[in-house]
This record gives sequence, C-alpha cells and structure tokens, in this order.
Amino acid sequence: MAKEFERGKMVPVPSHSIIPERDIDKSPILECSHLGIQFGGLKAVDDFNLTIGRTEIAGLIGPNGAGKTTVFNLLTKVYQPTKGTILLDGMDTTGKTTVQINRMGIARTFQNIRLFGNLSVEDNVKIGLHNQEAYSALTGILRLPGYWKREKAAHQRALELLSIFDMQDMAEAKAGSLPYGAQRRLEIVRALATNPSLLLLDEPAAGMNPSETAELMENIVKIRDMFHIAVLLIEHDMSLVMSICEGICVLNFGQVIAKGTAEEIQSNPAVIEAYLGKKKEG
Repeated sequence: MAKEFERGKMVPVPSHSIIPERDIDKSPILECSHLGIQFGGLKAVDDFNLTIGRTEIAGLIGPNGAGKTTVFNLLTKVYQPTKGTILLDGMDTTGKTTVQINRMGIARTFQNIRLFGNLSVEDNVKIGLHNQEAYSALTGILRLPGYWKREKAAHQRALELLSIFDMQDMAEAKAGSLPYGAQRRLEIVRALATNPSLLLLDEPAAGMNPSETAELMENIVKIRDMFHIAVLLIEHDMSLVMSICEGICVLNFGQVIAKGTAEEIQSNPAVIEAYLGKKKEG
C-alpha cells in the first residue's frame, strides 16, 4: 500500500488558479499565461495556463503525446514560445536562453538520463555547481589559492547534496557504472546543485521498481521541505502523482483539459475519457 503523504490545502488565487494555502502570502514561483508553440501547422501546445506556489509539488499528466515534455522545453527555453508569457518569480522570461533560465532558478531532469557517464559521481554534481563559480579564469588556470578554496567548498557541497540520497559513498564511482535507479537520483542531485527555486522532473520514476518509487516519493517531499522549493513533475505512475502532488494539470493534444487537486482529477470525466477512451453508447 502506498504511503500517505500530507498534501497542503489548495486555495484559489486571483489568476483563477489554486496554490497551497501555506504559499498564499507569497507570490507564485511560476505563472504561465496563454502559452503556446506551433511547429508548422501543428499546435503542439495551445493556450497553456498554470500557476505554481512557491513550495508546491505539482503534477503535469496526460496520455503519451499530450505535450507534457514540450511544456518543459518551453519553460526551460529549449523552445521559444510562439505565444504567451512565462513569469518566473514575477520576472518575464521572454527571450531568455536555457542557461539564463537555469541561472534564474529553473532546473530539470530528462526522460532519458543525461549524465556524464565517464566522469565520477562527484564531478557530475560539481558540474551543476557552475552557477556558484567565484574565481576568475586566470585563478583557475594558475591554480591560485582562490581556486583551491573554491574546489574544497565544491567538494564539501557535492557530498552534502549526495547525502540527501545516501550516495556520498559513491562519490568516486563512475556515473555510468551506477545502477539505473542511482543514476536517476544522481540526475536529481545534479539539478539541485544549480540552486533552483523550481525543479522540473520529467518521469523521475520511469524504470523504477515499486520500492524505488516509494523511496523517490519520500525524497521528493524531503527535497521540497529541505530546500523550500517548488517541484513540477511529469509522471505516468498515477499512484506517485496522486500521493504527493497538490495541484495537478492534465494535458491532452496540447491543451489543458483539467486542473485541480488529486481528488478532483481522479473523478473528472474529461480526464477519465482522455486516458480510457469514450464509452460506446448502446
């Protein structure tokens, strides 16, 4: 039986959305308004609206091909939207690059694991720490005292982050040699190393067994509470989504067909039809 997690009470905000009650006195971390992208004549995402509270665990679900990963690519500027706006912590992200968006506070993982397999676990995490570089190129080239001070701090921070998943003892192992579940966890740690305010997880439970998925759920909640950040996840494991997600947005054919709490989504006829198909009459 899946572990019960305490989800926050959701309350309405002026943008006709809902966010956790605990976030009501703070501005949302993410506000998408009428977001869309068109490839040729195909509208891959159309009129997408979403608001996420500052410490919300939110879910983005829908059938295969619904446009979920495309939304992630829009949020991280892999694709530039054809229309609409994205506000991150109240700041318009129009025209920003993927690197600039990461520095503004969005980090992500991918459906297909993208680690540097030949580098150590620790070095993969250190790559995520690039946003906190504090020494000049010359200092690094000449290995001046500032370089070694920064390297020591990066080493300590990498081990701290790895300890979230009890992976500190794997620091010197090659990332590519880790079991699948551990690689998934490492990718999340690397994303956290960039110091995000919004963490995007693209199918984090893919390929995991039930015990690994249960542990992942606990760790997502732990990450939210430890770092006081928001999490938006794409996931096909409905037990995970319904257990930890507070607000859920459902996409189908690039359009939002439902938004609400887990209880509301589970009983929504449009969502049931999107997943199971329309009943034949007669």
